[in-house]
Amino acid sequence: MRLHPLIAALVLLATPTLHAQQPSAAVMAAITQDPAPDKANPARFETFQLPSHGALLNAIVYVAAGPSSHPTVVLLHGFPGNEKNLDLAQSLRRAGWNVLFFNYRGSWGSPGEFSFTHCLEDAQTAIAYLRDPANAKRLHSDPANIALVGHSMGGFVARYVGAHDPAIKAIVLLSAADMVGRAAKVTPEMETMAIPMIAKGLAAEGMAPLAGTSPEALAKEVLANRADWTPVQLAPLLATRPVLVLTSDDGLAPSNDAVTAAIRQAGGTRVQTLHLTTDHSYSGQRIALQQAVLTFLAPLKPTTP
Repeated sequence: MRLHPLIAALVLLATPTLHAQQPSAAVMAAITQDPAPDKANPARFETFQLPSHGALLNAIVYVAAGPSSHPTVVLLHGFPGNEKNLDLAQSLRRAGWNVLFFNYRGSWGSPGEFSFTHCLEDAQTAIAYLRDPANAKRLHSDPANIALVGHSMGGFVARYVGAHDPAIKAIVLLSAADMVGRAAKVTPEMETMAIPMIAKGLAAEGMAPLAGTSPEALAKEVLANRADWTPVQLAPLLATRPVLVLTSDDGLAPSNDAVTAAIRQAGGTRVQTLHLTTDHSYSGQRIALQQAVLTFLAPLKPTTP
């Protein structure tokens, strides 16, 4: 993938800051051991329908054991979302985090029409749901301690929504997609030719689980929003929070490195990066992925019960 000249320049400035540091005993226990049972407040699993803009999204919550208010991760899947990272959700729960996972409108059986804009809106709706006092009480969740973890297109969602919501405590990007990419250089005169090219790439990702859309409709949406969705422009908004940028051997590292460099140029000092030698789904590095995410999020979890 060719990079926008600004992105190419910023890549040269990016340097990793997280080097597979030794995970703590608590992190390893969360990955490999079941916690002691809490009969009064056991870990539990809830399924429900999340209301979002007239649709009821299929959603689940992994609720951590214990009576205290737990920090919560909103786990955002990609396009179309074959890898759901639910092993990470289980480890996060064992570490004391609640995890909310849902399927966007028009994806995987959730009603409505799929679009990238709807994905952004649905994530914002999920955050608002967690901040509702009644829901926070039911789920034993802390409405003021929410982090976003997004994979691939879910990383695009986490990056955009997190940037525009300063109350989000931390953002984790797993091979975050640059939904604009080369479309950033498309002029109005080139749009007619660009649409089928972008649509072909989207179709190749597999759209069977998605309803109410087409590759061409999504391509037009990308072009219509290319100015707003260019990732490096979000850097000043991301510079105020802890951000973890994980990359793999899937070709998305350069655009993610560019975002990292832009955050640092904007004054961000809490961005960490780690490259894992594996595929887009982190198939060969699932334990390393969990170690990195849990280690990064550990400082945000209160130590008191």
